[in-house]
Amino acid sequence: MISNKIKIFSSLSLSKQLLLLEALIMLGWARCMKLIRFRKLTSILNLEVAETGFQSNDYNKLTISKVSEAIEIMSRHTLWESMCLVRALAAMKMLERRKIYSTLYLGTGKSEYGELIAHAWLRSGSDIVTGGEEMNDFTVVGAFSKINHAVGDIDGS
Repeated sequence: MISNKIKIFSSLSLSKQLLLLEALIMLGWARCMKLIRFRKLTSILNLEVAETGFQSNDYNKLTISKVSEAIEIMSRHTLWESMCLVRALAAMKMLERRKIYSTLYLGTGKSEYGELIAHAWLRSGSDIVTGGEEMNDFTVVGAFSKINHAVGDIDGS
């Protein structure tokens, strides 16, 4: 099983291998960041309550797609929990390194048993990078982006 994964990984292009390794490292970093209180985390990451724009160019769309795929693939192979918030933080950091800005959304909803549940997803331009398959089941309670790269706060001002 592990030898098959190594064979598959070694058959990939060097750029794909490096992207997957970066995703793994960022998922580990994000898992550590999840241990910090969210209010402190927003300060550390220099995030404010705001959204980035919805426009993106073709180059950004290709890069966003590659980052999204790498996060999705590697999150299934970590030794730690890599659920929605971890994935969103990792992807945000990977996009930031490429000077592509994004908005982290936090939402709440109800489970099939009526319990309060939460979800996080990441949007960059018009693309949902992580968490898109479930985002419509949640009500946005917060949207966060990098200070100086936001186009306005979440109420549109």
